[in-house]
Amino acid sequence: MLVLGIESSCDETGVALVESEGEGVPRLLAHALHSQVEMHQAYGGVVPELASRDHIRRVLPLAGEVLARTGLPLADVDVVAYTRGPGLAGALLVGAGVACALGAALDVPVLGVHHLEGHLLSPFLSADPPEFPFVALLVSGGHTQLMRVDGVGRYALLGETIDDAAGEAFDKSAKLMGLGYPGGPALSRLAQEGDPEAFKLPRPLLHSGDLDFSFAGLKTAVLTQAKKLGPELPARKADLAASTQAAIVEVLVKKSLAALKATGLKRIVVAGGVGANRLLREQLDAACARRGVRVHYPELSLCTDNGAMIAMAAAMRLQSGVEAASGSYAFDVRPRWELGAVLAA
Repeated sequence: MLVLGIESSCDETGVALVESEGEGVPRLLAHALHSQVEMHQAYGGVVPELASRDHIRRVLPLAGEVLARTGLPLADVDVVAYTRGPGLAGALLVGAGVACALGAALDVPVLGVHHLEGHLLSPFLSADPPEFPFVALLVSGGHTQLMRVDGVGRYALLGETIDDAAGEAFDKSAKLMGLGYPGGPALSRLAQEGDPEAFKLPRPLLHSGDLDFSFAGLKTAVLTQAKKLGPELPARKADLAASTQAAIVEVLVKKSLAALKATGLKRIVVAGGVGANRLLREQLDAACARRGVRVHYPELSLCTDNGAMIAMAAAMRLQSGVEAASGSYAFDVRPRWELGAVLAA
């Protein structure tokens, strides 16, 4: 079974082709991605209308690029999958519309995929795929969640952010320091030059006794510290960035370890854009190695939004019998869509 996946939830257009055979882990044949970062930099953030228009320009050429890389004709595609939500409504409609048009033209089924489930299952695209069950740390954009994963569609929420997510803390703190867009990666790069112990920043909910997250207080503390530094901020910016990153990573690592202890599991998956953070990987790897816990990540190139994770999630859902692809080409999108809504019965 060949699954063509389309991702267009925000500012990256992704297309991929995944092959599924029997009960084995589906295999990525090819993927292509276009990032809109340069286009949005002038505005300091994503402009939804511009994002939608750019998706329209990119999606079909990217699909052609993927097919050319595999040498397979479009007629060989068995299922077309797309990101149904969450995300920007206009951007989601582009992917949904193209997917359903392709499905109708090819007379094949289509399947709408939850964006976060795509991230959750993206480590299965790596050379070292995980095995069920495992704890998952989802750190993608506006979401920070810890989940117990027992199989495809069998997810139990252990804890989540109650205000700003980790990715938002990175981006908003970066903006307060004048680091531009996208802020998270810029802050992480600058942090490599600074002292992570230079400033004593809070670790919100670190000792709360639960697995929830809160990073709004950290953002406020960064703002307060930046104001205190005043004209000294440019000279101390790297130290402030390093201290901010250290606070976020410490919370993520310690909450992840607490989730492993609470569940008794010995395997953890880290997925989403923040999962590419080098300090997070180093500290989590070291902590889990001391406890005999296996850690799995998607490949660095697949941490951010991409079509491969959408095609993989669709293939795994179909393979496991959790959901049948729809033969209808009517579609809708769900800009706000809780992951719990896609749980298996």
